[in-house]
Amino acid sequence: MTTAREIMTPDATCIGADDSILDAAKKMTDLGVGALPICGSDQLLKGMLTDRDIVVKVLGAGKDPSTCTAGELAQGEAVTIGADDDAAEIMRTMAEHKVRRLPVIDGHTLVGVVAQADVARALPDPQVGELLEALSS
Repeated sequence: MTTAREIMTPDATCIGADDSILDAAKKMTDLGVGALPICGSDQLLKGMLTDRDIVVKVLGAGKDPSTCTAGELAQGEAVTIGADDDAAEIMRTMAEHKVRRLPVIDGHTLVGVVAQADVARALPDPQVGELLEALSS
């Protein structure tokens, strides 16, 4: 069966926990992505930052994106998937946690990100429909 390592986008670019939300937004724009992993100074994953987080939790809340840091938006332990976990585990994890992107970990090292679109391209249509339904409800 297909593994996370086979379908992920490799070499995920992190935003530092101490970097500003403004810097994160610029990095998302430059990379053409809607989410970035948040990494601490220890290079360990602290969470995921999405474009929606920026809009709702920073701009919508009246916070200054130039002074608010990415680390302030990291909420608890990040939901991840192992590099060798199969597509069924990816779908289960996405559905259970209602997330569309999962950082892929090999040991303690971030090696990529698997997105809902990656899963959709790799799986048969009926399974993709089940995932979309689970994430939408």
